[in-house]
Amino acid sequence: MVEASKGDKLLKRLGFTMGDRGGIGPEIVLKALSSPDCPPHIPVIYGDPAVLEQAARSAGLNLSLHEIRTADDAISGRINVQPEGIVTEVPLPKPSAGGGKASVACIRRAVQVALSGGIYGIVTAPISKESLYLAGYPWPGHTELLAELTSTADYAMMLVGGPLRVVLVTTHVSLRRVASMITEERVLSTIRMADRAGRMLGFAEPRIGVAGLNPHAGEAGVLGDEEGIAIRPAVVRAAREGSRVSGPVPPDVVFRQAYRGDYDLVVVMYHDQGLIPLKMIAFESGVNVTVGLPIIRTSPDHGTAFDIAGKGVADPRSMVEAIKLALRLEIPSSC
Repeated sequence: MVEASKGDKLLKRLGFTMGDRGGIGPEIVLKALSSPDCPPHIPVIYGDPAVLEQAARSAGLNLSLHEIRTADDAISGRINVQPEGIVTEVPLPKPSAGGGKASVACIRRAVQVALSGGIYGIVTAPISKESLYLAGYPWPGHTELLAELTSTADYAMMLVGGPLRVVLVTTHVSLRRVASMITEERVLSTIRMADRAGRMLGFAEPRIGVAGLNPHAGEAGVLGDEEGIAIRPAVVRAAREGSRVSGPVPPDVVFRQAYRGDYDLVVVMYHDQGLIPLKMIAFESGVNVTVGLPIIRTSPDHGTAFDIAGKGVADPRSMVEAIKLALRLEIPSSC
C-alpha cells in the first residue's frame, strides 16, 4: 500500500535514495524534507543512518531519524530511514568505491520496493559516475541503471524547469557522435516517450514541438540533411499514430514558442540543446525524470557537488521540486 491515512487525508509513501555518501545527497534530502515548501507525504529514505545523521549535524538540522525495517513501518510526520548500503569507511567528499557500492545498494532496494507497490515512486539524490566505475559498475548514471533494474528497453530523459519540459533523443555523448545517432526510429521512440511524459504530467493530448538538429532546421537540406532523413519522417509517423506533434522546428525558435505556451514539451536532439535554455531559467530548480519506466522516478538536476559536501551550504530547492513533481506524476494506465 503506497498511501497511508493522516486524519482524513491520504498521504503517498515516497522513497528516497541518499545518493553518493560523500556528496551533498544526504544533506539535500534532509533539508528538503525539513523545508516548509515540501508537500505532505510519508518519506522513506534508503541509506546509511550514520551518514544521514552526520549530514544533519553539518547542516545544523535538529532531526530525529526513525529507523524502520520495511516501508510498511513508515510513520507520518517522521523521517523514516531503512538502513541500506552501509560500508565501513568514513565518507569523504570525493568519489570512492564505497560510495558507488552504497549508492547502487540503495537504488536496488528502492526499485524493488517501488516495483512491489510499497512506495509510490522514487526521488534519487545525485550519484557519482566516477564512484560507480571505481566500484566496478558499468552504468554511466541513474538512467541506465534504473532501466536495467526495471527491465525497461524504451526510455528517455526528461528535464523540467519553469514552463519548459524537454525530452532528449541523445544524452551524455560527444557532439561528434550526435549526428550519427539521429535516426528516424530513435527520434520516433523519443516522441512517443514525450507523449507518455505529457500524459504522466496530466496533459490529455500533449502538444509536442520537435527541434531540428541543424541551424534553421537544416534550411531545406542546405545546412544539413538530418531533418529530412530522420526527424521529419519520425514526426509524420508519430502524428499518424495520434500524437499532437510539430517539427522539425528551428532550434532557436522552438524554445521561445514553448516558453510562451505553444508546446507542452519539446523533443531535443542533444543534451545541451535542451539543458542550456532550461537551466537559464531554472538552474536551482530543475528536475530530471526518467520516462518509460514502470515506476515514477525524479531527481534534482545537478550533481554530487563534492566541493561543498559536508559544509552545510547545499541548496535543496531542486530536491524540493523533484519531490513535488514525483507526487504529481502518474503512470498512464495505457502504458
